[in-house]
Amino acid sequence: MILVLLCAFLIPCPPRDLHSTWSRHLGSQAGGDLSPLELADVNGDGLRDVLLSFVTSRNGSAAGSSRSTANLVCLSGMNGSTLWSSPLPEEAQDITCLDLMPGSVAEIICLVTGTRKMLSAFNATSGKAIWTLNPNYLSNGTLAAPVVLLPDLDEDHVRDLVVLAIGETQPDLCFLLVSGRTGNPIGRPVKYNIVGVGNLIGPQVYVTANGAVYILFGFGNIQAVALRDIFVQAQNRDSSPPSLQIEEPEWEKRRSINLSELIDVYSDGVELLQMVKAPDSNCSNLLVTTRQGLVLLRGQNLTPYWTLSLQGLRSQPTPGYFTDDQTLDFLLQIQDGLGMKKMMVIDGDSGSIAWSYSAPCHMKDAPTTSAVTSDQKSVFLFWAEGLSPASPNSDALMGAEPPSLHHLYLLHPAFPSIFLDLTNTSGTVTASEVGINDLWKDAFYVTRTTGPISEGHPAPLVVSKLSLRWALMEGQMVQLKETAPKIGRGELRRFLSRIKFVDSPYQI
Repeated sequence: MILVLLCAFLIPCPPRDLHSTWSRHLGSQAGGDLSPLELADVNGDGLRDVLLSFVTSRNGSAAGSSRSTANLVCLSGMNGSTLWSSPLPEEAQDITCLDLMPGSVAEIICLVTGTRKMLSAFNATSGKAIWTLNPNYLSNGTLAAPVVLLPDLDEDHVRDLVVLAIGETQPDLCFLLVSGRTGNPIGRPVKYNIVGVGNLIGPQVYVTANGAVYILFGFGNIQAVALRDIFVQAQNRDSSPPSLQIEEPEWEKRRSINLSELIDVYSDGVELLQMVKAPDSNCSNLLVTTRQGLVLLRGQNLTPYWTLSLQGLRSQPTPGYFTDDQTLDFLLQIQDGLGMKKMMVIDGDSGSIAWSYSAPCHMKDAPTTSAVTSDQKSVFLFWAEGLSPASPNSDALMGAEPPSLHHLYLLHPAFPSIFLDLTNTSGTVTASEVGINDLWKDAFYVTRTTGPISEGHPAPLVVSKLSLRWALMEGQMVQLKETAPKIGRGELRRFLSRIKFVDSPYQI
């Protein structure tokens, strides 16, 4: 018995993430409007770690001079300590961590896309650069968007990549295929002249139900080009791998009259494009945010599934399961007067409004996100100013706090008349991500926040992690409407204690 007890004290227990909540100050951020944030388990401890890039200012040798430097940093998901840091030649616009060799035991690779000409692959465990694209291949342009993952084109058993570069004039767009193994170009650049007005859309890769691969992109519109056509031009030959020879008849019908390589997908004031999993299908539908509202296009034939007229949509819709039909619904943020925003859930099957609520919020473009539970529901997380639980009414519950303090609220579809107030911050939340701890069926919420800017001083950068199961039990309940049925704190706690989180099935 003594031996058993001795072993119990000496053998360390595996780390638990149920109360893994931390906040890390990373100094001051000098400029840079981009806030890349990515989660990946880089040290093999079963917890996803936090990768981010930021620009800092350092004093130069000359009096009063300073220079900015960019860094790629990895923080431990357990306690926020720095696992590694690598300098970057320029500010990063995106960090994407993945396995370029699916089905293998290869280490995770992090692809970092810069704001000008940098594209590098880093070993996620060590933080060492594996390869960097020679910027001379982008001599006439800069990277317009994050790198995109492709199938294996050069048959070296490593998935390949494509980047989109833009010249000094808008119509000059150039695709460059890049080897995922070496970072070298796969053939020459391929140029397309695109005329459009508005945001740059894409590029995004779309694989149809038949296996045809298309690249979606555009300016205020959505065009598609077959990956086969890009590959043939890049290689300057007439043949392509068998995997690229598949065509989607309904897509091919949309080619221009002159048999141009470009396929018209959608052309009416496009602001954003995202792919969402179609129920009972191996392909995705296309959710298009326009200046007039939302349109859901069927991936099979690009015809509208539904259309919703809506003004003031501020950010990309957040997918999640709110209704009971197992079809993805969407949480929206809409400008609703000065210092107010309306939170709205759209039924993904019909395009109708399933839930809405107006709340005070002065934070510009505050991120929203969701996490899936084991019963195929989603909790939705968003930021707003303090709502008072003391005097509920049918509209926003205005608190007595200053507008500079923002709270993180959680909405569960089982209790649509209740918010849970999980945490608060006086800074500006610029990015957020939700990760899953598979072992404990927990979710954690990571935020990237810049603090208030004082005169003559850059904004402090803070990264925080919050365990959602812990926060659910500690959160404050806010009843939204007097007319709604009252829910006891005990009943709510019992329900929340049974929630388990699982990995998101949103993306294919």
